[in-house]
Amino acid sequence: MQSLLKILLISALAVFLASCGVTRKGTDPEKKPPPAPRVEVSDADELPMVEHGVASWYGPNFDGKLTANGEIYDMNGVTAAHRTIPFGTILLVENIDNGKSVQVRVNDRGPYAKDRIIDLSKGAAEAIEMIGPGTANVQLYLVEGDLENSRITDIKVPTYTVQLGSYQEKSQAEKRQKQINGSWIEPVSSNNKIMYRLYYGNFTDPDEAREEMRRLRRSGHDGFVKQIENN
Repeated sequence: MQSLLKILLISALAVFLASCGVTRKGTDPEKKPPPAPRVEVSDADELPMVEHGVASWYGPNFDGKLTANGEIYDMNGVTAAHRTIPFGTILLVENIDNGKSVQVRVNDRGPYAKDRIIDLSKGAAEAIEMIGPGTANVQLYLVEGDLENSRITDIKVPTYTVQLGSYQEKSQAEKRQKQINGSWIEPVSSNNKIMYRLYYGNFTDPDEAREEMRRLRRSGHDGFVKQIENN
């Protein structure tokens, strides 16, 4: 009888210990996000080549912060920062050091190091295996977007302007435009509404744009310098 009781106790203890080791689905703190999609290099054969140079990547210090287009940066996503290419453009980034490639969506501005042409999210950098080296020689191909009809003249050089106002009514913008020779109005979609923005000047040197802004302020016209978005 005692032997049978011991067997039952040992069995019950084994079941209890086994149940302690069960982890519910979705609660694993070490679970990694799904891997970034990879695109074969052969897919780039028919795509227009946009640029070639050195890519870098950015991650933890920026994760959760706002990107230049107003999104929240997800370092594990497959996005990229470029100085001038329109937001929403889809690029194929080929790591010519190892043949790996990945599609990314441009949603941020940068990089600001002179010898870099694109900053990849950590997820995109992992897809082309450049996390360890930190940089890679890459070629950029256009997958989706319109660069021919954008205001890009040199994708390596950002263009700046002075924004003097944003108006719901075109008549308001036109009234202000008459006060500032050389300014122009541009309709912009914002929150599903059309806004009429008033701009002045095109500059490749941001210091020149800031100097022009100060001149306009001395004349009673307030504004701020911004990079022209090529879309």
